Amino acid sequence: MLAAEPLSPLPFYAGDTLSTRSFVARPTEAGYDGIYVHLDGSPSSKLPFLLTAYQYRFQRDEKAMARHLVDGTTIGWNELGTDLLDGTPSELVTALTDGDQWPSTTLDHLVTPDGSPPVRMSVTERTASDQDLDWGYVLRPNGVEVINPRYAAAGPVVSWDADPRGDFTNPATWPLTTERRPLTSPPTVRRNTTAGSARAVARR
Repeated sequence: MLAAEPLSPLPFYAGDTLSTRSFVARPTEAGYDGIYVHLDGSPSSKLPFLLTAYQYRFQRDEKAMARHLVDGTTIGWNELGTDLLDGTPSELVTALTDGDQWPSTTLDHLVTPDGSPPVRMSVTERTASDQDLDWGYVLRPNGVEVINPRYAAAGPVVSWDADPRGDFTNPATWPLTTERRPLTSPPTVRRNTTAGSARAVARR
């Protein structure tokens, strides 16, 4: 008899095993506080949208952007859509999306195996390494800090002035800010060795 697979505290979608899981966060004194995003989390997908949203929809106000992205969902985001590009020149939108449009969607309709209400999928510097996440994006005053939480507690900061149409597949070529991000003490990471969290399942 096969042993049961450990349950993940993050959502599971039937037929969706190739998602790139990420989070978007605001900086805090100790690190960051953010929210889970289920789909399309790679830098080549997320950085163009985040840079464009900052430059146009949120009028270069990263705090307003954080209020929308971090506080704007009860549970978490399934996908960030082209509504983030509202107010962007049409030629730039077309360059980023090939003319496609899709809405941002949330994870408000998750159900758990035992019927209990799903909890908010918060992500902090102390929990990210245990949450099976591929990428994180911290909205700092000088740019977007890109973190791979599987391997590092911090990452390079891509300037808010970067051209969203740039190539973000190779970190060596990213347009980084010349300002250094504030240094904080490395977080003490406590690995969760139990598997008692219920896995949420999306109802389509």
